[in-house]
Amino acid sequence: MGTVRRSVGVTGAVVSLGLVLTACSSSPTPSATASATSTAPSAAPQVNAADFTSDFSVMKQLTGLASQGKGMVGVLLPDTTTSTRYVQYDAPYLTKAFEAAGLSSSQFKIDNANGSASTMQTQAEADINAGASVLLVDPLDAGSGAAIEAKAEAAGVKVIDYDRLVTGGPADRYYVSFDNVAVGKLIGQGEVQCLTDWKVSKPNILIMDGDPTDNNAKLFAQGYNGVLQPYFDNKTYVKVGEPAGTWTPSVAATTFEQQYTAHPNINAVVTPNDDNANAVIAVLKKDNIPAKTFPTTGQDASLPGLQNILTGYQCGTVYKPIYLEAQAAAALALYLRAGQTPPSTLVNSTTTDSVIGKQIKSVYTTPIWVTSANMGATVVKDGAVTASELCAGNVAAACTAAGIS
Repeated sequence: MGTVRRSVGVTGAVVSLGLVLTACSSSPTPSATASATSTAPSAAPQVNAADFTSDFSVMKQLTGLASQGKGMVGVLLPDTTTSTRYVQYDAPYLTKAFEAAGLSSSQFKIDNANGSASTMQTQAEADINAGASVLLVDPLDAGSGAAIEAKAEAAGVKVIDYDRLVTGGPADRYYVSFDNVAVGKLIGQGEVQCLTDWKVSKPNILIMDGDPTDNNAKLFAQGYNGVLQPYFDNKTYVKVGEPAGTWTPSVAATTFEQQYTAHPNINAVVTPNDDNANAVIAVLKKDNIPAKTFPTTGQDASLPGLQNILTGYQCGTVYKPIYLEAQAAAALALYLRAGQTPPSTLVNSTTTDSVIGKQIKSVYTTPIWVTSANMGATVVKDGAVTASELCAGNVAAACTAAGIS
């Protein structure tokens, strides 16, 4: 959550905007309403979702699309508190992607709602009124997100769900994210490997999920539970419990303390992101649990998470290179802005919107499981964190041992 933090679920019908706005995978199948977008001519670049790199060179192939396109691309990001990614990574990477493709600063606009759904609604309305032709929407909740998208569709604006699937949105839209079931599988596989590497005897595992209202959290759980269930079934591992999930670290810490008090035999935890893992690790350190004895997992490749890995309190983290997701979303927006159907090499999957019962055309990028062994070749090499930041203080010796300098 990254987490990534979370994608958005929905609990009912699409919520209207009120007076402010009144008056895993198969080949993508365009919806009937997609006919309003013309098929890309043979000369159009056929960008592949697997081709994006950290140097943004693929975006330079899309300058022709940028010159053909009309209208502004509006980007609506959710907040600055639940994850640092939106300020540190998404906004600058999206900016870099659009600029590399040739858009000027007046041709795209990136807003952050700072945790307020009503602020995002106002930002969306401003973009639509300013002539936006494409909106990237990463909302705080499904109701407001779906209402924004309905308003955009009514105004002829193309919509892309960015990172979070907005269940209940219009059928003719796109979704860009990482394969979140694959993220969960990496977490589960990482837990299994760590239990072996750390020689944990008779694993008694507590599974801690993300927020139950979050569609991404459900997909993560689908992935790691799918990996772990056979071990529970054959009695190799014991599943102690799976309490109600959260993305709030303080709540995760309280939940873990309660579970650990009630079940002192717990000796491993599946934690779905680095922030929640860090909260659990703080409790373990308070209880003087030694390093490399009590596995935890994570995702987001946050600085605390990476340091916890190096010091032996976390098995690994799912690294989701946001520069891949940002470029995929920007490329998709450029095709739509130019009135062209994105190629199947870019739109590489579909995702089920369970509320409307439709398959949403999707672009999935690939996550990476990061441990001490490949940290230098992944997050450090990509510049997601610098060696000086990572190796500060008591982490220096662990960095040296991992070949990071």
